[in-house]
Amino acid sequence: MVAWPHHPVVYEINTWAWLNALSAAYNRPVTLADVPPAAWDEVAAPGVDAIWLMGVWERSPAGIAVALSNQGLLDEFRRALPDFSAADVAGSPFCVRRYVVDGRLGGPEGLAVARAELRRRGVRLVLDFVPNHVAPDHPWITERPEFFICGDAGDLARDPEAFFIAGTRIIARGRDPYFAPWPDVAQLNAFHPGMRDAVIDTLRAIAAQCDGVRCDMAMLLMNDIFLRTWGSRAGPPPPQEFWSHVIASVRETSPDMLFIAEAYWDMEWDLLQQGFDYCYDKRLYDRLASVEVEAVALHLDEPAWQARLVHFIENHDEPRAAAVFGIARSRAAAVIALTVPGMRLVHEGQFDGWRIRLPVFLARRPVEPSVAGLRDFYCRVLALAAHVAGRDGQWRLCECRGWPDNASYRYVLAWCWRGPAGRCLIVVNYSAVPAQARVRVPWDDLGGHVWRLEDVVSGAIYERDGAEMQDPGLFVDLAPWGMHVLTL
Repeated sequence: MVAWPHHPVVYEINTWAWLNALSAAYNRPVTLADVPPAAWDEVAAPGVDAIWLMGVWERSPAGIAVALSNQGLLDEFRRALPDFSAADVAGSPFCVRRYVVDGRLGGPEGLAVARAELRRRGVRLVLDFVPNHVAPDHPWITERPEFFICGDAGDLARDPEAFFIAGTRIIARGRDPYFAPWPDVAQLNAFHPGMRDAVIDTLRAIAAQCDGVRCDMAMLLMNDIFLRTWGSRAGPPPPQEFWSHVIASVRETSPDMLFIAEAYWDMEWDLLQQGFDYCYDKRLYDRLASVEVEAVALHLDEPAWQARLVHFIENHDEPRAAAVFGIARSRAAAVIALTVPGMRLVHEGQFDGWRIRLPVFLARRPVEPSVAGLRDFYCRVLALAAHVAGRDGQWRLCECRGWPDNASYRYVLAWCWRGPAGRCLIVVNYSAVPAQARVRVPWDDLGGHVWRLEDVVSGAIYERDGAEMQDPGLFVDLAPWGMHVLTL
């Protein structure tokens, strides 16, 4: 495999639900060892650089029991799957019993086959790592209890939801500082040197099986956040940050391993400094969801920073884009997320306009219809991003201007890419009203030529004077949530 592209596209798949759906479609059990070639071809579509097989690790029977006794979760399961039964609960992929591929998914051998199939198609493999906690029946509970945040009988009596008994120890349940403890996991101690060494060994084993790892809730392990959450129970903070130590150690044996942080609370910069290649861009998602056009423009006006962030409009943690945005706005938001610098994360079902967010505990998903034409739209945009905007292109934000009696230009966002493979210009009206603008294209060699502009989404072709595109700018008149995705 060649090096990762500068602006990769990662396609997230709920592995268990995907294999279950394939088993139903092919009328036979399908594991990672025997996925039909056509199914690999479909997910490894042109423009996709990596597949994130979410949830391959061995899940916890103890975690399943907790889920089946939680009325709130059961209600959520039934909302997503009206014919839900207990057999549909595979357990949470973030309640890991062992970092071994679950045998029901094909085991380690099946994953090796899947990786080979993806590599044959020029696509990389991303897997999960959950650093903050493990399942209550993880082997470390009995073999290495010192790896965990522990309490005493008084803690258990005062807060039985936050602690549980494991052998002769009382262990804290996993949590972040802003929410109640998670009932199905045990809290690891990020300050314990032996635990850090064990994490390094675990990640080295994971790195031998994939090309990148998505680290769940990565900011929880940072010294200041962990100390604020657990105080003196954790002991004194080590002089070196958790991730600085762990990532550097893993890269001694796997120098090309890509690290992706799920990150919130404005901790992205700190995690990037500690060794992560990319961090989630939740701020862009929130601004797109709330239609803060000016804030989106300001957010994007730092391309070097954007190039280290993961842009998305849905994933397994967020509601479906079609349900939150609607189809028209989700198309506009997708063009933004897929054509700015950085990693682009897309989610299984996003191309079809699915509306039901599947709880990660479930092994079976509901059958939903596909929105006509939406997959073709995504394929066109991804192909453009891969060809022009996704490799070695140079990105620039474009100035949008209006005129005294028309302020609708404020709803228009525009940028351009220029690279060895060509040039493109993206213009989006991110509003529910029509908008007009003059978009100034910042290339100094446009003048003296008439340029042919082809919209890869609509197929429309325009001819425009280059000098006018520079100043006063390319005139655009866009419908609500309308866009131009233009090659020059």
